[in-house]
Amino acid sequence: MPVMVHSETATTEAFDDAATAVEKSAPDHIALSVVPGGHERVPPSHDPDRPDLSFPFQTTNVQQGGFTDEYRITSKTGYITADLALRPVPSHYHSLPAVLADPEKAIRLKQVKLVTWYENDPEDPRNWSNAYKWYITFVCALSVVSIAFATAIIAGDFGGVMREFEVSEVVVALSVSLMIVGFGIGPLILAPLSELHGRRPFWVVPFLVYIIFNIPCALAKNIGTLLVSRFLCGLFGSGPFALAGGAIADVWDNNERGFAVALFAAAPYGGPVLGPIVGGFIGETIGWRWIFWINMMFAGVVACMCATIPETYAPALLLKRAKRLREETGDPHITTEQELFRKTLKEIVIETAVRPFQMIATEPILTLMSMYASLIYGLLYAFFFSFPIVFSEGYGYNDGITGLMFCSVLIGVGLALFVTPRLEKDYLRRAAAKGGRADPEDRLIGMMIGCWFIPIGMFIFGWTSPPTVMPGGGNWVGPCSAGIPFGFGMVVLYFSANAYLIDAFPGYVASALAAKIVIRSGLGAATPLFITAMFHNLGNGWAASVWGFISLALIPIPFCFYRYGKWIRGKSKRAA
Repeated sequence: MPVMVHSETATTEAFDDAATAVEKSAPDHIALSVVPGGHERVPPSHDPDRPDLSFPFQTTNVQQGGFTDEYRITSKTGYITADLALRPVPSHYHSLPAVLADPEKAIRLKQVKLVTWYENDPEDPRNWSNAYKWYITFVCALSVVSIAFATAIIAGDFGGVMREFEVSEVVVALSVSLMIVGFGIGPLILAPLSELHGRRPFWVVPFLVYIIFNIPCALAKNIGTLLVSRFLCGLFGSGPFALAGGAIADVWDNNERGFAVALFAAAPYGGPVLGPIVGGFIGETIGWRWIFWINMMFAGVVACMCATIPETYAPALLLKRAKRLREETGDPHITTEQELFRKTLKEIVIETAVRPFQMIATEPILTLMSMYASLIYGLLYAFFFSFPIVFSEGYGYNDGITGLMFCSVLIGVGLALFVTPRLEKDYLRRAAAKGGRADPEDRLIGMMIGCWFIPIGMFIFGWTSPPTVMPGGGNWVGPCSAGIPFGFGMVVLYFSANAYLIDAFPGYVASALAAKIVIRSGLGAATPLFITAMFHNLGNGWAASVWGFISLALIPIPFCFYRYGKWIRGKSKRAA
């Protein structure tokens, strides 16, 4: 037990004095009624049965302290007593937190006051105006788009880089792969740091470093400089991937964030599609080096917008309030759960660098769902290399026109944005029908819809391309239109898979999502290195069909988990 609680007992008078002091520090417009540990309530916008994405999973020792709704509930007093707030980690095997299992420590917890939001608290990000929350949501989504856009923009003029540095296409493809590798590593570092210090510093500082490393990309004198700089761009540019989803969850509670999350789900996939469209025309007209200068300008504009995002992370905001209240009242018992049960550096390293891999090896739900989502991510980057083979080599189009062919994928992404909010409404309807608490498997409806569109898109792309359908007239429409079902299925599938993992592992959300990012980045980085040779050696039809058959083989996954997922979760120590 940390030294926040200094004595075995505290007198009732001292407790009441501290409660009165907390009351005086509340906003003036709030009428308070001070009853120790009482008057807390769950806002209508929050469903306590669903995971709280604002909980500091990676830096709080939940084995010692368990979970709490401290960061989401409101109270008239501005605090709740720790003995009533703490509860077991939500998993199949419930175990009492160590601090509650020890009678002596449990008694001492009665004096500990965990700071909460007041009712209608103006400092609570959930109470900000809808217009301001939508602005934050837009900036968060745009930041993800800008970084994802940077991974694929170089695909618009691979030829220029190959000619200048006299290297093969596989070597140039590393400029995409290494940046994706950086995306996989960066969040493992930035996510726990943002839990400790808040999100705001990491919206700005890493983004500025990312912008700077675009300069050596544009001025590179050799391929080594370009590749190293691209990796560092990915490492420091991964901030939005680590922060954006959490920031959206900070301002929108879990019963009201349907379309906001849909935008975030589409951003990592819509961003790369824009890259070749823009990069193709830039490379065609003013050269490949200007691709990086233009990207740096775009990133600079987005960085300025990110700098306007205030601190939204509830644990960071409430910790600041707890420190202020301790100074004002002199009561050392005022704190937050994260401060009370903060993990050591060793425990944080294990949580971020070891546990995701343990879960990959031991949790079949996590492994198969992550592999499925990662396959789709890899296929997206496969398109960046197969489209030039079909349209540049087959149809003789220049890089700019070839880039325009990716507009079909954007159409599919746009169609998915109309469907994902309806999937969220369907989930809430199912939850209401089950007494307010849906099963995680109810999240799989979207996957069972979207999974069919991926192989459809791949087969259309392969068998409407040359030499099966030779260039001429409007024949380009065939392979181009394949992007529509692919883009639609990609976003719908990813949206549902991500939601399922969150609901299936509510006590280990951070580790589950970190594992997914590692697998996704690994497959996304590997695909560009062999896809060109694959299409050249197998031909367009059979190369695309291989991916189509793999996609078909994975279709049973969501259906099997929908039927047997509850039984599988029952065998897991970490699943709900």
